[in-house]
Amino acid sequence: MNLAGNTVLITGGASGIGLALVERFQRAGSTVLAVGRREDKLQQARQHLPGLLTRVCDVAEAAERVALVEWISRELPGLNVLVNNAGIQRRFQLTEEEDWETRRQELVINVEAPIHLTTLLLPQLRQQPRPAIINVTSGLAFAPMAQAPIYSATKAALHSFTLSLRHQLATTPIQVLEIVPPAVNTDLGGAGLHTWGVPVDDFADSVMQRLAAGEQEVGYGTSEEIRRASREQIDARFTLMNNR
Repeated sequence: MNLAGNTVLITGGASGIGLALVERFQRAGSTVLAVGRREDKLQQARQHLPGLLTRVCDVAEAAERVALVEWISRELPGLNVLVNNAGIQRRFQLTEEEDWETRRQELVINVEAPIHLTTLLLPQLRQQPRPAIINVTSGLAFAPMAQAPIYSATKAALHSFTLSLRHQLATTPIQVLEIVPPAVNTDLGGAGLHTWGVPVDDFADSVMQRLAAGEQEVGYGTSEEIRRASREQIDARFTLMNNR
């Protein structure tokens, strides 16, 4: 895809992988709208990246997703790229007692929100030049981490949805792309959990270069290996990752 000259919506764009993608789209010459739940984080992003557009939106709420798309249709009618990046990761034992609403949030934010936003924005995207939808999944979509059972399942679901969406939109101008991160040194799941992960800048530089080169599904490091793996290799990776 061409990284320049777009108007891009990135959910979860105030920190982590989302902010790294925001920065690179903006640097390439695109207008970027970063969406997040916290105004303070969005303000920090604006200070770091002058010219960045931001809007507070809790994508866990269907009404806020609808309101966001209505606002975009009025204020950014040329928006042509959607990046479904927002996500949360929780590590827990399924045998532990916990209220369902807490666990349900991963399903809503990681699966329901990107599917809903995609369907809401499809009519606008189909009218734009060079439209694209980019879903950020995970290497855990291919080999799950058992201590993050719902997160892993949601990323597998989003990967599956991406394949179906690409097939259904094959006769339209809309490109459907997928970024498959490994563990990246961000605060996903909580501060300090991924300090051993790959540097976010190295990861973002690599995947953006490959998207610009025309690849549809892009991993990095271990996630690049696992997305191309055989079933036997996936099983071995699952055993290695979950028996440490």
